[in-house]
Amino acid sequence: MELKGKRIAIFVDNVYQEMELWYPLYRLQEAGAEVVLVGAKAGQTYTSKLGYPATSQKSYDEVSASDFDGVIVPGGYAPDHMRRYAKANQFVADCNSQGKLVAAICHAPWVLCSANGMLRGRKATSFFAIKDDVINAGAEWVDEEVVVDGNLVTSRTPADLPAFMRACIAVVQGVAVAV
Repeated sequence: MELKGKRIAIFVDNVYQEMELWYPLYRLQEAGAEVVLVGAKAGQTYTSKLGYPATSQKSYDEVSASDFDGVIVPGGYAPDHMRRYAKANQFVADCNSQGKLVAAICHAPWVLCSANGMLRGRKATSFFAIKDDVINAGAEWVDEEVVVDGNLVTSRTPADLPAFMRACIAVVQGVAVAV
């Protein structure tokens, strides 16, 4: 189990994209990691774009980047809700400053845009509709299935999930990512 002993937060809020939450959650568990769903309120059930429920285990107020090996932010419209919480943005910024995995797919880089300038000078991708937001946050935007810039992993759509998760796991393991 390549991630045994590792702990990863996955953010959740209403209107999340199903595959972008559940595929990483199950893949990380399969690899031996402990996965914690984190939302605005602990014990809150959030529904996906199609109404699929996911219940947060912890709130942004209860977590610290020092207790995790990384964070994954799924897309959908949920990232627009997530980034409204200063503690969510701070958690992402802290993971980044500590060199831990910060991963975002589809619309999730919206959260990175609000995470204390962490995209400035970085290379990233996203769903094309938020390309301008990512660029305006200071990143060099590229249209590739997965972009790895140190501890930062970004992808465009659910179709990119296999490459996204291979890169996420490699970053958590501290292995050089061949993209």
